[in-house]
Amino acid sequence: MLEFVLNTAFWTLALYGLFEIVKNIIYISTYTKFQSDGMYLIIAVKNQEEKIEGFLRSILFKIIYGKEEYFRNILVVDLKSKDNTKEILKRLEMEYDNIKVLNWKDCKDMIDNIE
Repeated sequence: MLEFVLNTAFWTLALYGLFEIVKNIIYISTYTKFQSDGMYLIIAVKNQEEKIEGFLRSILFKIIYGKEEYFRNILVVDLKSKDNTKEILKRLEMEYDNIKVLNWKDCKDMIDNIE
């Protein structure tokens, strides 16, 4: 009887773990691509090289792995930074599909052209 209970508990946990792995793979592959519609999170930055990477990674962690389902598209607008902020943003843009780095004029044009 004890062996049956242990086997049942083991297989239940194993199936639950497998279900969670498959669910996360589907979630990550489906929802991390930059989408043309939906909600946008627009972040304007200027001279924030020391803080911007940690800030964006914490937001991305909440979006990709957490329960935050509202924002899938992140637009980061550089307001003519004089430090390495733009280079950090470009590196993060290459690393993540749902980040787009723009200057203020391109962001305004994009917003104006939304139908």
